[in-house]
Formats: sequence, C-alpha cells, structure tokens
Amino acid sequence: MKGERVRGLAVASLGVSHFRSYRGVRMVFDGRPVAFVGPNGAGKTNILEAVSLLSPGRGLRRAGADEIARRPEVLGWKVSAAVRGLHSDHEVETWAECGGARQVRIDGKAATQVMLGRILRIVWLVPAMDRLWTEAAEGRRRFLDRVAMSFAPDHAEAVLDYEKAMRERNRLLKEGVGDAHWYAALEGRMAEAAALIVAHRAVAVSRLMRAQADAGGAFPRAELDVASDDPEDLRAAWAEGRRRDMAAGRTLVGPHRADLAAVYAGKGVPAGLCSTGEQKALLISMILANARALAEDLGAAPVLLLDEVAAHLDEGRREALYDEICTLGAQALMTGTGPELFSALGSRAQRFEVTEVGGLSQVCEMGP
Repeated sequence: MKGERVRGLAVASLGVSHFRSYRGVRMVFDGRPVAFVGPNGAGKTNILEAVSLLSPGRGLRRAGADEIARRPEVLGWKVSAAVRGLHSDHEVETWAECGGARQVRIDGKAATQVMLGRILRIVWLVPAMDRLWTEAAEGRRRFLDRVAMSFAPDHAEAVLDYEKAMRERNRLLKEGVGDAHWYAALEGRMAEAAALIVAHRAVAVSRLMRAQADAGGAFPRAELDVASDDPEDLRAAWAEGRRRDMAAGRTLVGPHRADLAAVYAGKGVPAGLCSTGEQKALLISMILANARALAEDLGAAPVLLLDEVAAHLDEGRREALYDEICTLGAQALMTGTGPELFSALGSRAQRFEVTEVGGLSQVCEMGP
C-alpha cells in the first residue's frame, strides 16, 4: 500500500525445465541488476521470457503454452522461482503439460494467474515494442493494459470479463439473434467491466505522466492521452448500435477500440513521426516512469526485464539508465551481445554468460 515500506521485489532463484532452448537450468540471483551476455540466438531472451511468466498473461513474447516447450521432445515445460514478493517470500511454479493449459502454483497451492500480479510486479521492454507508435492500436492497448495491470492487478480480471461478454455478444450478432434481453444482459456485464478498464487506464496514464515530470533529463518526456468512450454512455451506444453491429458481425465501440497517443513533449511531435531513436528513448522513459511510480506506490520497484536495450543507447544514456535502475533499487534483468555494454554498471550487477551448443543453451555466472 502507498506509504508502506516493503522489501525490494526480486527473483531470488530461477529454474527452467524443457523451456525453449533450455533442457534444464537453475540460476541464483542476489537482488542486484543482472546482465546476460552472449551472441544472438544463444538463448538470452528465453530467460527473460521465463521470468515474464511469473506475471499474469502470455509473457513478453505472447506465446501459447505449446509454443514454449522445448523441441523436439515436446514434453511440456516448467518455470519455478523463489521470489521476494510485496509482503513475503514465495515459491512460484508455472507450467504446461503437452497440449494442456498453463497452470500456476504459489507456495504449493493451485493459484490463478491474477494472483501472480498480487505478489510480484514485472515490467518489460523488448525489441518488438519498438514498433509501438507505428503499429496498429491493438499493440498500444496491450501496452497500456500491461501498465494498468502493474498498478491494479485486478485490471486483468476486468479485461477478461469484458472480452468474454463481448465474445458472447459477437456470437449473437453473427448468428443474427434478435432477443433484446440477451443483449441487455451481456451489455450490462460489458458496461461494468468497461467502467473498471477505463478507470484503470486513466490512472495508469496519470501516474506515468506524473512520474515522467519528476524525472531528470536523460530521456524525453511523453505527453500521453488515451482516447476512449465514456463508460456511462456505452450501454446506450451498444443498445442503439445492435443493427449496425449485426451488419458488421462484431461490436464496434468500447474499450477494445481505445488508443494510446503520445507526443514528444520537448518537440511537440507525435511519437509516430519521431525518429527511430527518439521513439526508443520515449519508450525507455515510459518504462522507467512505470517503475518509478510503482516504487512510490508500493515502497519497492518492480522487476525490470530489458531485452537488448543497451545496444541502442549512446554511452551517456546507457549510464543514465543504469544509474536510475540502481537508484530505484530495482532488480533489472538485461541482455546484450557483449560485456562492454554493461561496463558502466561495474560491481553493481551480476553477470552471466549464455552460450548455445548443439541446440542447447547453457548459462554460467561470470566473475566480477
């Protein structure tokens, strides 16, 4: 809770079994930032993906459970971790059998994915997000919902409730069902979930804006705005738009159509029109703002997953990034192709070398 001091959030140990390029490996972390060094394709990102599955959702690659299992065995996969959570230590396991759904266990008891977000907060930045400002709105909504979930873990449940009810409504629309009572019931459920979704997104944008305003000048500030329908008007809009939606075969208004807009504040230029380097800097600024705001609210920074971020920064911004991570006291797991990318961290970080031999990835801790 805000104002309450809690221990730093961290993954103390990580074990993976039959996960992507790993047959089995276990790593122990001491809470400092962690640098994974190795050539492209060695398996560095796979480690970050495993950690991302300690949070709700499909992880940083948005992969299905069957896509993660190591091939050619396809025996299923498992990630196990000891974590320092918001208020206590926990043993977390998540896995999927071959052809089965992902499962979660916390301290030996079956749990939902949403419960993962209540004990640990994880924020990530991966190369695929470099297209955030130029891709379709769906990617920006997904990004915003990840941020919203970091502040309000129950946001995930609201999104799931909304999407489930909307899928049922869309099915009725496609089948040409005209029963107003069925639609009204589903639209009522959608409206309740939509009110939470819109509120959580608004809080997320507000917190990012405020956290950026309090930051230094190493990374640019983004002016953010989320375009969304008024949740109080949605129920009426759905009722009035049933005929139009039936012709389209889907629901045409609602929070599933919202978009996140960003402007490079120092230049007054929309993010989508900025250079590639400026877009990357804006993204890093927002990720740091997310971490800064969570540290203020929770008393501890989230775990950060930063995939190949350092390679795209000049030396000054690289040092500024590392300084901010260490000032926050955040455990950041980072990847890079060479140790020189992390030299500015000095003794402030653990280092692991990742290699690949015969299709198997291996990890070895490096000396200071």
